[in-house]
Amino acid sequence: MQTSFRILSGTARPLTLAALSLAIVGALVAPSNADASAFQLKENSAKAMGRAYAGSATAGGDVSVVVNNPAAMSDLKGTYLQADVTAINFSTKFSGTATDVMGRPIEGGNGGDGGTTLPVPALFFATQVSDRMHLGFGFSVPFGFQTEYDRNWKGRYGAVKSKFQSLDATLSASFDVTDNFSLGASVIAQKTSAELTSAINYNAVGLSIQQGIGANAAAGVAKIQAAAAAGQLSPQAAQAMIQAAMQEAQAAAAGVAAATPVGGDGFARIKGDDWAYGWQLGGYWKLSPNDKLALNYRSKISHTLEGTGNFTTTAGYDALLANPQLAASIPPFQHTTGTADFTTPAVASASYWHQAERFGLGIDLAWTKWSAFQDLTVNYGNSQPSTTEHYNWRNTWYASVGGDYNVNDKLTVRAGIAVDSTPTYLATRSARVPDSTRKLATVGLSYQASDNFEINASYAHIFVNNAHVDTIDSTGNRLAGNFEDYGNLLGVSATYKF
Repeated sequence: MQTSFRILSGTARPLTLAALSLAIVGALVAPSNADASAFQLKENSAKAMGRAYAGSATAGGDVSVVVNNPAAMSDLKGTYLQADVTAINFSTKFSGTATDVMGRPIEGGNGGDGGTTLPVPALFFATQVSDRMHLGFGFSVPFGFQTEYDRNWKGRYGAVKSKFQSLDATLSASFDVTDNFSLGASVIAQKTSAELTSAINYNAVGLSIQQGIGANAAAGVAKIQAAAAAGQLSPQAAQAMIQAAMQEAQAAAAGVAAATPVGGDGFARIKGDDWAYGWQLGGYWKLSPNDKLALNYRSKISHTLEGTGNFTTTAGYDALLANPQLAASIPPFQHTTGTADFTTPAVASASYWHQAERFGLGIDLAWTKWSAFQDLTVNYGNSQPSTTEHYNWRNTWYASVGGDYNVNDKLTVRAGIAVDSTPTYLATRSARVPDSTRKLATVGLSYQASDNFEINASYAHIFVNNAHVDTIDSTGNRLAGNFEDYGNLLGVSATYKF
């Protein structure tokens, strides 16, 4: 490319840095939806799922209390091992429009079904070590999500693949303070990881660079005119200099336009992970022979995700990089490192259960402090300055009611309903997390195969309100429309008492 790019000095870097910022902020740390709001998961008990998690810590006979409320281990007399797995089938389909920074339609389809089917495992062990003391260990997945759209869909600059998960290893203990009151505590080791991809719109990068060229040229012309007005330049010299500057600017802009045509996309793939630690405290009351109440608080867990980013460029963008006048001003979109602080939120919950002779009824209420997810700042391993994306999520509530019916000594059936509010709203919702308020309807059953062995199976359908989106990314691409979501959950578990 023979075009001079001197006029680009100081104009290309801010735009290309913005594009790189978008790729890493939107991929390294932007989390990714199943049965609970945003990317929170409740799927650690097939038994509790059958009643929409009502009575999750108080219904009894469920070893998942090791991670849901350690104080409730008080009811587990003996030694237990429980294994759960839940298949999450989540569907999300987009309908709407996408335009670039110039208002031109972005080519591509609606992305297909961005949902997926994934298994969520859980494993729990609890043992009574004395008349008043219990210990337990649990493995669970409290946060996780995955969406993946067609690679060439119209919203590809905001999201293609989003995969996020937190894996918890929990060590719990409980102590019976009295015959009717217990306290419990847990230490939580959590590994959080993310893998996300998106396209990079080099045409939008080029358009902004051309705008910068025009602004620099206009500033140069103004200086020449001022010098001529002050008598420092003759009118003829000033006119010649203005003409030369304009011709150089037009040539530079044309060269950038040729190097970054419409559809000249790159691709970003980002991975990051981190280990961090948290805790929880629980209380468990036997209010009467038939009524139980449990309260639990789980702490936030603060991570510093460390990751790597890999980027593909185009021949045209490589040509811009090959020009020595530009090489120091625009990032090469090559392998780099990055870190970002991210926090999984604190959760406070209450669980109540009333047991009659053959029928039990439960209520659960949970509050999640999603307001901790306000801003995400990425610090880069190269010379790029830190960047911040604003999310401003809201705190959420989860409320459920459900019950069990003992058909006979071996068979129990259950059902429940729940509502789960979303932390997102129109100004903060994106294709990576196309979330909205959810409602659950669930059914399940247990079969007592022997005195020591029980199996459980449950099914839940998730109804999701339309998720409206209207977002503009850092290179000016706008995605506007609706996501239609729904989910199906199928969980099974086995519990053995030694």
